[in-house]
Amino acid sequence: MFLVSAPSPARARVREVDVLRGFALFGILLVNASVMAGPRVESGRADDVAAWLVTALVAGKFYPLFAFLFGYSFVLQRAAAERAGAPFAPRHLRRLLCLLALGLAHGVLLFSGDVLMVYAALSLVLFALRDIAPRTAVRVAVWLVVGCAAFLLAWGLFTVVYAQPLRAGAVAAWAQERAAAYRGGPGSVVEANLRRLRDTLGWNVLYALDILAALLVGLAAGRVGLLADVGRYRAVMRRVVRWGLPVGLGGGVVMAVCRNGPLDSRWYDVGSAVGVLTGPALTAAYACGLLVWVAGTGGGRRVGAVLGSAGRLALTNYLGQSLVMAVVFTGYGLGLYGWTGTLALLAGCLVLYGVQLAVSGWVVRRFRYGPAEWLLRAVTLARRP
Repeated sequence: MFLVSAPSPARARVREVDVLRGFALFGILLVNASVMAGPRVESGRADDVAAWLVTALVAGKFYPLFAFLFGYSFVLQRAAAERAGAPFAPRHLRRLLCLLALGLAHGVLLFSGDVLMVYAALSLVLFALRDIAPRTAVRVAVWLVVGCAAFLLAWGLFTVVYAQPLRAGAVAAWAQERAAAYRGGPGSVVEANLRRLRDTLGWNVLYALDILAALLVGLAAGRVGLLADVGRYRAVMRRVVRWGLPVGLGGGVVMAVCRNGPLDSRWYDVGSAVGVLTGPALTAAYACGLLVWVAGTGGGRRVGAVLGSAGRLALTNYLGQSLVMAVVFTGYGLGLYGWTGTLALLAGCLVLYGVQLAVSGWVVRRFRYGPAEWLLRAVTLARRP
């Protein structure tokens, strides 16, 4: 697929959506890289601390932001269809089918943690609830989050009481088996991805409730035009930062203690429950803090412009991240699965994200769409953009 030159769109984009997408790309990269790099049985103290901080500050905080923006964009796409005088349902169906195909290819070939397939499936629910009142959407979202957290907490407490901690030897054997699969040839990588997709299906269905909650909040925000008028909601956003940071950071610390120690492996799902319940507070604090800064200072506006360029190409950048990491960590290329410490991994993520920011800025100055965005739009409109 080629980049397509085009004049600037007649109607301005909601810049804040692109800024938040560009910001979320970095958090998604850190989490996905930790999975794609594989577990390293022997790690130093610095690596352990870095992994602990990633869990506390990043894990579970950015996929809800992407889902929120997906729900917000749903409103924008519906409005665009109405302006064009085109029926929205066929457009939406074509869009979700394209996302499903991209997600399936991504999940099988590159990264089994793909979220595009989940978005495609939940798009049907979003379409069915497209006229839901914003307040009702938020209430439903709260109940979904509470329900998901309650199930995880119940399962986690059951595990704490009745299960035994994983033995170091068993963990090492499991890590070596997975490393052998991902360091093998392309066929071995695909087989490993298919196996992980199967093994995580049940948990993906559960976490889909959490994603649906974020989609509904995004739908509600889109209905009231939250991101189109940040100045109007600036005072509210500042309050969200003041209250969201302590709640979210406290929950993140608990999650890291349960997942990364000093508590043992039996506490993993208890930590996940706390993360599901408190993570949205930190997500909202991150997003609101960034928006207030971008709107209020010259330096913030410059950073917003850089992030916005990456956000305009969010789908291309998301898939590109997985492609680069698959080449680095699997048998497609270098086969470094299980051999990279957390600090080195974080340094590599910074380099990759910096390159994406630079390339995205170059692209959006010359082209209207990136490759994946062009394809998705072409399928959605059923014509060449």
